[in-house]
Amino acid sequence: MSLTFSTSRRVEFAETDMAGVMHFANYFRWMEEVEHEMFRSIGLSVLQPDGERTISWPRIKVACEYRGPLRFEDEVEVRLTVQKVGSKSITYHAVFEHDGQRRADGEVTMVCCEMRDGQFRSIDIPAEMRKRFEGS
Repeated sequence: MSLTFSTSRRVEFAETDMAGVMHFANYFRWMEEVEHEMFRSIGLSVLQPDGERTISWPRIKVACEYRGPLRFEDEVEVRLTVQKVGSKSITYHAVFEHDGQRRADGEVTMVCCEMRDGQFRSIDIPAEMRKRFEGS
C-alpha cells in the first residue's frame, strides 16, 4: 500500500504574479511544505536526529507540469502519493486540484542521506522509516 497524504491550502495574494495567477515557483514551495506535513503525519522530520548523525532528504529530481491556473483565494487540495521506495531514495507524485479540476502534477525524488561532521553521504533508508513510507 502506498502512503498518501492530502491537505488544503488557499492561494495567498503574495503567491501570485501580476496576472493574478500563482507563480510557478510556488508549486515547488507548496510541494515541499506538504511533504514536511506528510513526514510529520508519520512521526518523522526531514531533518531526523539519529544518534551522532542527522538523517536528511535532499532532492535529486523535481518536476511540475501545469494544467491550468490557480488564482488568488483559490482553495487547493494538494495530495502526495509515494510512488516508489528504493533502497536509498523515495519518489512521490503531487496533485494540485481546485474545484475538482486537476491544475498541476508534480514529482519529487529525494535521497536518504546522513549528515555527520558537515558532510552528506547517501545511505540505505532505515527499515523503520521504510515501513512508514510504505504505509505499513
